[in-house]
Amino acid sequence: MTNPILITTTETIPGKHYEVLGEVFGLTTQSKNVFKNIGASLKNVVGGEIKAYTEMMTESRDVAIDRLRQNALAMGADAVVMMRFDSGAIGTDMQSVAAYGTAVKYYD
Repeated sequence: MTNPILITTTETIPGKHYEVLGEVFGLTTQSKNVFKNIGASLKNVVGGEIKAYTEMMTESRDVAIDRLRQNALAMGADAVVMMRFDSGAIGTDMQSVAAYGTAVKYYD
């Protein structure tokens, strides 16, 4: 998706002046299918990275950022500053990811 909205973890954007529009966020909750959960359980016995869950978290992060971007666009924002992530487990096989930040509009 080509998008003109800058998303940054910094508090300011060098060289830009802007007004704050408000908070924006993007949320997703995902889980893997039962076969990948079984594979993850077996991997848990021997240790090491559980790639299916790493992939799920990467996908969750990307979905959350895209939803944050859509929320900012709907507000008429040019950028999002102070973007952060939060995540948590729901039960034993679901993961929730939130991307949040402050939508801003350039004025010069």
